[in-house]
Amino acid sequence: MKVSVIIVNYNVKYYISQCVDSVMKASDGMDVEIIIVDNHSSDGSVSYLRKQYPNVRIMASSHNLGFSRANNIGIKRSTGDYILLLNPDTIIEQDTLRKCVDFMQRHDDCGALGVCQRHPDGTRAMESRRGLPTPMTSFYKMTGLTTRFPNHRRFAKYYMSYLSWEEENEIEVISGAFFFGRKEAIVKAGMLDEDYFMYGEDIDLSYCIMQEGYKNYFLPTNILHYKGESTTKSSFRYVHVFYQAMLIFISKHFSNMSFFLKLPIQLAIYIKATLALGSTLNEKAKKMLGFGSNKRRATQRYVFVINKSNLEACNALASDNALEAEFITLCPQHADNLIQQINHHKFSDKKNSTFIVYDLSVFSFTQVLEKFSSSPQENVYLGTYNPDRNLIITHQECFTLIE
Repeated sequence: MKVSVIIVNYNVKYYISQCVDSVMKASDGMDVEIIIVDNHSSDGSVSYLRKQYPNVRIMASSHNLGFSRANNIGIKRSTGDYILLLNPDTIIEQDTLRKCVDFMQRHDDCGALGVCQRHPDGTRAMESRRGLPTPMTSFYKMTGLTTRFPNHRRFAKYYMSYLSWEEENEIEVISGAFFFGRKEAIVKAGMLDEDYFMYGEDIDLSYCIMQEGYKNYFLPTNILHYKGESTTKSSFRYVHVFYQAMLIFISKHFSNMSFFLKLPIQLAIYIKATLALGSTLNEKAKKMLGFGSNKRRATQRYVFVINKSNLEACNALASDNALEAEFITLCPQHADNLIQQINHHKFSDKKNSTFIVYDLSVFSFTQVLEKFSSSPQENVYLGTYNPDRNLIITHQECFTLIE
């Protein structure tokens, strides 16, 4: 077995089904196994996935194991020379796995690699490549110097934003949303540290792999990560959990550092958490008092680019879900020409959102991702329509007639 793809699922059965579909398309002609570890989902994920994918190995836990422990179970049961830890809310391109394996075979020193994650609007996710959150690197990020000086090799080390997005580069931290590594290196590094509640386990594993003498790399190929932009990064819970993970990392790997180096980080955590809590309480108070209720609500419209034979079913799906929809129909043999002609720019609106929903019976995941990545537009987001499951997926919601 060449590649073992491990996906941890928790109540996202439709997102993970699309993720598995993309992995299967990328596995064509390769030796790949898919392992799903379900963390006690309550949305019927296990029965749904077992019915849809009888050849996929699905392990169902009787309780929520957490991200690290669930992945470790998958790693222990895997048989591949390479391991891909993959989030369920991702889509990979058809040549993604092959590119990763080829890179590993060309670089014997590579322990793990990451790729360019794209948000649903086509923009790049900064967390696609990162530096180790050493005390000073963490301090630069929390004080805003990382954002203010994105091309500075010291201040911008956290996101390594001074590196080219178009070139292969050595980096330090691989994102847990797409973590492709040699099984040998991952096992030597001790696999994922189960002390991390959420966030940080990918940083820790990346560092441990480097400590074993391997290097980590960035590979400039695209994947889609739906939830990357929907995380409320100003929320009290996010700030608390994210920066606490930083402290766990520093305490574990930099325990000999001076107290005075850790103190600024701890102070920044409390300040950011307090500001986030204040912002959350302020928004709740404004809603309770009715402020802003008279503002015009932003609308969402859906532009469907579909096979004309799917128009009736897709129209019914949009109607049943009260979607503001318009349709562009085509014959499959004209798809390649049409996708080039569709201008996402004309759907851009500063106040309202547009989801351009591509028919997956006509367009490949690769075509759709390339279209959005080539020219991101403000408030224009990627959506997919799967006629086999009568399912629409966006980063905000999934719509289906089948429950």
